[in-house]
Amino acid sequence: MAATEETREEDADKSARIWATFRDSSVAVKTLLVGVLLSRLGGFLNIFIVLYLSFRGYSEEEASYALGAYGAGGVAGVLLGGTLADRLGARNATVLGMGATAALTASLLYLPNYPALLVAVALASLMAQLYRPAAASLLSELTSESSQVMIFGMYRFGLNVGAMAAPLVGLGLYHLGGESYSLVFWGEAVIALVYTFVAAAALPRRSAPGPEGAAADAEGPAGSYRAMLADRRYMLFLAATLFNAIIYVQYLSTLPLDVEANGIDLFWYTAAVSLNGFMVIAFELPLAKVTQKWKTKITVGLSFGLVGLGVALYGMPIGAGVIIGATLVWTLGEIIGGPAVFAYPATAGPAHLRSRYIGGFQFMHALGTAVGPVIGGLLFVRLGHNVWPLLGLIGLVAAVLGAAAIRRPAAEKEEPARDVPEAADA
Repeated sequence: MAATEETREEDADKSARIWATFRDSSVAVKTLLVGVLLSRLGGFLNIFIVLYLSFRGYSEEEASYALGAYGAGGVAGVLLGGTLADRLGARNATVLGMGATAALTASLLYLPNYPALLVAVALASLMAQLYRPAAASLLSELTSESSQVMIFGMYRFGLNVGAMAAPLVGLGLYHLGGESYSLVFWGEAVIALVYTFVAAAALPRRSAPGPEGAAADAEGPAGSYRAMLADRRYMLFLAATLFNAIIYVQYLSTLPLDVEANGIDLFWYTAAVSLNGFMVIAFELPLAKVTQKWKTKITVGLSFGLVGLGVALYGMPIGAGVIIGATLVWTLGEIIGGPAVFAYPATAGPAHLRSRYIGGFQFMHALGTAVGPVIGGLLFVRLGHNVWPLLGLIGLVAAVLGAAAIRRPAAEKEEPARDVPEAADA
């Protein structure tokens, strides 16, 4: 009887680790995690911008250019965010980015011409991404090394839940506003503005830089990125990130082309996409309780390898079973490695370059998801269904590079005490 009660207590302790990690984290960490969810929840501009411009009377070509400007702004934003997080501090970078996002998003309803709209869309996307390197850098700074993977699992959970719910929120605001876009854009602006004030009140002020930080300031932004580029092992990791992102995004671009070309019922494609979203949200964070104990080298290599394998399996004679089965394989890779892959850049280099390392990683990930559909589409035009083994080979290269790139962080050898910056006054 006593043994049974002890077992139940152990199981309860295991199931509570996710909540316990969140509960024991600082107010600043909780604010960042909630902010990630809010920012993604309000990030439905890219979903509605094409429809909005068409509603305003612009052509499909002009609407597509605006969507491209949104994508380019997002890619540039994560790179600039790494610089601003170092120069201004994570709190100030977050407040600047989210405050500007609120103003720019609302302005889209009132700008009188296409050039102004195009610039505003690009800038809104850029400013909306500034917080991501800042948030990731501060999360790592305020989290013990033993909890890094779990915290970044929560970070990804917020991203995924917000991304899934954002279209529904936007659609609800569209109908609530009498099928107009006023509440859509004002709703996104208000969400960004609310987080601006919360971040200003709850995130810690920038602490005084130590000797390394002072040296980095003297060296300047370009010098800091040059220092990151000189890290050859990390360059391998960035190359692996780029290749993995190119492969990962094919389920949104090349797979539907192949499904349509082979006359497969689109139900199976949509079922596979929905299954991926469900599995990531339902299982990635609980699985992080296990994967956080693994060596990062193994986790990253296995994750990238499974993504490549799953994509290659689409090359089998395509049908419902292949579509669902292959999606399950690369989804397993995603949920195994997602938290560790996102956590690693924060510990891969010197502390005073943390934001630059994170910004470099997020830039390469965003670049891969941007160019991946183009690469996959061009290859599909030439190779047809035979494109999948080639894409799987690129995934294998990503796995080899990723595993080779991971070095053992100094923190794994001996975890130093962390100084928590002074909290901001409310």
